[in-house]
Amino acid sequence: MPVPPNRAYAVATGQLATLLGISISSARRRVDLQAARESVRDAAGRVVIAERLIEAARADALSQERLLDQLLVAKPSESNFLDED
Repeated sequence: MPVPPNRAYAVATGQLATLLGISISSARRRVDLQAARESVRDAAGRVVIAERLIEAARADALSQERLLDQLLVAKPSESNFLDED
């Protein structure tokens, strides 16, 4: 495995991979694709892109948590329902 060129880049892509539940190489690929779209070539710019993707992933995870909380609340008409085998 090649050594990442920048420690901050490696940490940021590792955090992104953890948040998204993907491999580190997939997280690096996402950052690289976004960097190519924005014509960013330096390592510092890629770190900024990775941090931006991390913030977006955290915001998305928070909205998903709220949605799951809403879905887990029983409706009043169904709150006393029991399912038997």
